[in-house]
Amino acid sequence: MNRKEFVKMCGLLGLGLPVLGACRSTAKGATLLPSDKVLVIGAGAAGMTAAHLLHQQGVDVTVLEASATYGGRMKRTTEFADFPIPTGAEWLHTKKSILDQIVNDPAVAIDIRTQPYDFEVDYALVNGERTSLKEVGFTIDQKFIHATWFDFFEQYVVPGIREKIRFNQIVTEIDYSKEKVAVRTADETYLAEKVIITVPVKLLQQKVIRFTPDLPEDKRDAIQEVTVWGGCKAFIAFSEQFYPTITGSETTATSAGHQLYYDAAYGQQTSENILGLFAVGPAANPYLEREGGEQIGYILAELDELFDGQATKNYVKHIFQDWTNEPYAQGAYVHYFESWKNIRTLGKPIGDQLYFAGDAFTDGREWSSVHAAAKAAKAVVGKILCS
Repeated sequence: MNRKEFVKMCGLLGLGLPVLGACRSTAKGATLLPSDKVLVIGAGAAGMTAAHLLHQQGVDVTVLEASATYGGRMKRTTEFADFPIPTGAEWLHTKKSILDQIVNDPAVAIDIRTQPYDFEVDYALVNGERTSLKEVGFTIDQKFIHATWFDFFEQYVVPGIREKIRFNQIVTEIDYSKEKVAVRTADETYLAEKVIITVPVKLLQQKVIRFTPDLPEDKRDAIQEVTVWGGCKAFIAFSEQFYPTITGSETTATSAGHQLYYDAAYGQQTSENILGLFAVGPAANPYLEREGGEQIGYILAELDELFDGQATKNYVKHIFQDWTNEPYAQGAYVHYFESWKNIRTLGKPIGDQLYFAGDAFTDGREWSSVHAAAKAAKAVVGKILCS
């Protein structure tokens, strides 16, 4: 079962996460005491979810973020169109109830709208032929309406943990040889009983963090063996809409990567015509290998061939996001056809001190999505509080 198939199955079966109980103070043999501290490395989806859930339980938690802002590979701009443009994570790939599960507070009413695709009306063009959206993998996917994944976290998660995030803290070493874990940055050492590591796996492949003692062999092997796709996104504004909901060149993602154009303004109640480009893996190379004006020239030429010159004729402006060269990401995500055993090994804790959570650090049943990262964080918090 690959990632897409698992996501589809979860949607059909309605699988979700249990509400996190207050087991820290009631579970027999709990490993986390009220006086203990937890460090979270990374303020992306997993890191913020973990910090939010720990804070709800009264745990002393600090988040160390390498960059100057939170969000990780969730990123958006509000300056390109009259609705937020998600230059990072975009779609909701599961049931909307995942938002309630992340917030984990039934007293909070979540005012975030999403829009599923209409399979009776919407269609895709694949190799020039009209086909169902389901044939290109859009089965349970939904678009956020006048919001993004970033906006959701900013509105419902960040307020409670904002003061707990330390920005511009680039972790260089994690020493777990003693009772307390020492996490070192360029100018400070943080001590904690437990550490949750949520940094992108590509950074661990590049060994930007030194571990003392070294990580177990199976963990090291899994880190080096997984394939992290490079990737990019582009958004192009046109004076007229000449394209369908989805346009692609292949029906499934393979080891060669995945590329598609899509109506980024879908459901947004806007008069603007915004086409998105999503490309990962080797399929992203033709865009990543070009710079500046060459990128948009290549994109417009590609679209002109598909739509009889309509792209250049109606072009207004564009933006481009290269995730391969983002300093604290260095890629998009682990590819869909990775070994689930490697993913499961990535997500395994080391003793009762080091825990891993993120889109690539899961239980091996799903990966490479925001909701998978959040679920992994919730599972880790459950282990810390209730083991």
